[in-house]
Amino acid sequence: MIEEQQGKGIRVRTLGADKGYDTKGFVEKLREKKVTPHVAANEERRGGSAIDGRTTRHEGYAVSQKIRKRVEEIFGWFKTVWGFRRSRFRGQERTELQALLVGTAYNLMRMAKLLGREAEAVRSENDKSAVKSIKRR
Repeated sequence: MIEEQQGKGIRVRTLGADKGYDTKGFVEKLREKKVTPHVAANEERRGGSAIDGRTTRHEGYAVSQKIRKRVEEIFGWFKTVWGFRRSRFRGQERTELQALLVGTAYNLMRMAKLLGREAEAVRSENDKSAVKSIKRR
């Protein structure tokens, strides 16, 4: 994958992966290619994590792990709430349609939450304005 991106003229600086890729061989190969491994540390692995302070001390690693967690939460939601651990349908076309519908439902829920926060902020601002106008009287 790295070679494919470099062939397009894209400089790969970091590569994120889950803790299954936290092996010395994988991390060393990335470092040989001058790519910083933003791999989740697997402390339970025999011999400990292959990710050391050279990577974890940087703010970018923490940001990468936070974003990775957010993405993984979405996939977890797909699996637990919508039963996407195993498809209910046969065939790629129907499974893709199920994924589209589940993704749409998830985005609608996010939009409702965001709009709810925005509406709450507007209400709060209106309340402040009303209090100011009452005080002026």
